[in-house]
Amino acid sequence: MSSGRTIVVGVTGGIAAYKAVNIVRAFVLRGDSVHVVATPAALRFIGKPTLEAISRNPVHTDLYEGVAEVRHVAIGQSADLIVVAPATANTIAKLACGLADDLLGNTILASTAPLVIAPAMHTEMWNNAATRANVATLRERGVVVVGPGTGRLTGADSGAGRMEEPDTIVAAALAALAEADQGAAAAGPGDLAGKRIVISAGGTREPLDPVRFLGNRSSGKQGVALAEAAAARGASVVLVAANLEVPAPKNVDVRLASSAADLERAMLLAAPDADVIIMAAAVADYGPAEVRPEKIKKDDTGDTLVLTLVRNPDILAGLAAARKPGQVVIGFAAETETDPALLLELGRDKAARKGCDFLVLNRVGWSEGFASERNAVTVLDSHGDIVIEASGSKMSVAGRILDLLS
Repeated sequence: MSSGRTIVVGVTGGIAAYKAVNIVRAFVLRGDSVHVVATPAALRFIGKPTLEAISRNPVHTDLYEGVAEVRHVAIGQSADLIVVAPATANTIAKLACGLADDLLGNTILASTAPLVIAPAMHTEMWNNAATRANVATLRERGVVVVGPGTGRLTGADSGAGRMEEPDTIVAAALAALAEADQGAAAAGPGDLAGKRIVISAGGTREPLDPVRFLGNRSSGKQGVALAEAAAARGASVVLVAANLEVPAPKNVDVRLASSAADLERAMLLAAPDADVIIMAAAVADYGPAEVRPEKIKKDDTGDTLVLTLVRNPDILAGLAAARKPGQVVIGFAAETETDPALLLELGRDKAARKGCDFLVLNRVGWSEGFASERNAVTVLDSHGDIVIEASGSKMSVAGRILDLLS
């Protein structure tokens, strides 16, 4: 089950329809739930099995399918974004006139989501006064028009009318979605309006000397995504940032920390006023017993270097124990266990020890979890029961976690 945004990709009857596969794939890899609405003409250029395999969802084509579930409007109502690629001259004309003689037209008319179209046609059709007028009409209504580019067309023809490349279309679509999100946030408070949320992100570094430290591979992407998503939903956010490898959101209160001791001080300072505390940072369990004032030199230590490490404070357990009535504390637990049953058992044990309200359990390894663009988590409550399972982009996972609060 996907946990990202719902994206509808409309495919119409042009030779560039084969490029729609890469557009669909790009959204799927982000963790979005992608639903393809293809016109009958589109399926003369590209097969339904291909689109279904890439989107991982059934492809809808018939206006009169799914009548009982009112599919002709349900798809559009559920969409966060609609992308039509390729958009033929015929499709552009119908959109400009508000026609709905097929499933794609109904889907677009029934939706309030941002609409992005990528025209594709021969140069003469693109330059035709009717097409120009139709495109101008759509732009006036807020439709984002991407391209077309100039280049090789069908046969020996070349010129304006070539559909833009999938990466360009996806980037424009995501920009339109982000702009719509910002507009919604500015229009009024979200479901977390009035809430003060303190979030830690990144990974702590325990200094050995002025040059070296003990650290971990956390980039802070998941914590930053939580901060950005919470702010977009109306919350007042304090982000305690420990050595982030990604930019912090601009609309949150950022407080820097480096070591576990720094992080603990910053969290304890921010916690009393918080409605919600989310400990997403990866905190070093141990730090050096002694921090050398000068660089440790290998000529002085020989072939081996022995370090004495001492346990750092358990910040999550401390915050949970000291929480005020009504305050919600959410912790994170990163484990390398590959067996799902044993991983769940580790999470339940940790949830009991930490005393937090929810524990976000995720598996990490050399190529997953830390520093990646995607995440897969299981959220447990204080009793160890599973309340959420989510996977996808870290932003989509952040949204599912924050759904617990609303």
